[in-house]
Amino acid sequence: MARAVADHVPGDEREARARLAVLEALDVLAHPFDRHADLTHVTGSAVVVGPRGVLLHRHRRLHRWLQPGGHVDPGETAAAAARRETAEETGLAAPHPASGPVLVHVDVHTAADDHVHLDIRYLLVGPDADPAPPPGESQEVAWFSWEDAAALADDALAGALRTARRLSTTGPPHGAGGTSEESDG
Repeated sequence: MARAVADHVPGDEREARARLAVLEALDVLAHPFDRHADLTHVTGSAVVVGPRGVLLHRHRRLHRWLQPGGHVDPGETAAAAARRETAEETGLAAPHPASGPVLVHVDVHTAADDHVHLDIRYLLVGPDADPAPPPGESQEVAWFSWEDAAALADDALAGALRTARRLSTTGPPHGAGGTSEESDG
């Protein structure tokens, strides 16, 4: 994953700073994927794009529309965490593009309880289906056009959306067209 972050071209100055911070942290953290080992740790999240748009959920504690994502489980990659968290938070299975995981954005932010997330964000291909979040998760999950998603986004998500829109081969309404085949990548 460090190689993918090192090779990633940031979309703006904010992301460039985050990319450097992630690379520095990966050099010094003994267990960067273990949320219990250090207050700073890697998380995985997803910009889910499909025929219905961009999938966002309203975070239960932060009360903001965000991409699905969260902590990396033991033995899991950030790319796998992005898929798992998407399924857990939205009730929808969303694979990586057929070509494999596509890193679209890197962000560093302080979480609600003062720990730091080194968030690695991947492009996922969403199905043409209604979200069905399970009990215990935010029930506010919806598909948005690129424009509507960008209007709801904070600076970090806006940067991820810009890159995902550019890289996406499965465009939501008012976005790029085409399709991607399913892959477990």
